[in-house]
Amino acid sequence: MNDIIVQLQEMSETVPIPLELATFEQIVEVEEEILMPLPLALKEYLLEASDLIVGSLEPVTASDPYSHTFLSEVTAYAWSIGLPREFVPICQQGDSFFFITQEGEVKLWQDGEIHEDSWETFWEWAENVWMKS
Repeated sequence: MNDIIVQLQEMSETVPIPLELATFEQIVEVEEEILMPLPLALKEYLLEASDLIVGSLEPVTASDPYSHTFLSEVTAYAWSIGLPREFVPICQQGDSFFFITQEGEVKLWQDGEIHEDSWETFWEWAENVWMKS
């Protein structure tokens, strides 16, 4: 995990208005809003790497409720169009979502179906999908 975060930091773009890392309190608020706990790896990402801008994918954030990547809003939309409620979206691409299970596995939900592709952890997904976007 730490090696991947370092790689993401090295790849991160500088932007005029940078993102902020989520606080523990903000993560608790998101969990209360979506009425479920977040998987540990997603919490780690939100606390340690959610301020990074890398490639074309924009993973969810939890520090700014007005952001288009705000986890509560992305989750509400994903669930409203059919993503099963036991899953938490981690990245939106139009009406497709990469999501994480409570066990920490990441998969793709597209066109109303869960694809066979999967990544054992959030960090494996970050390395093999997000960093290559």
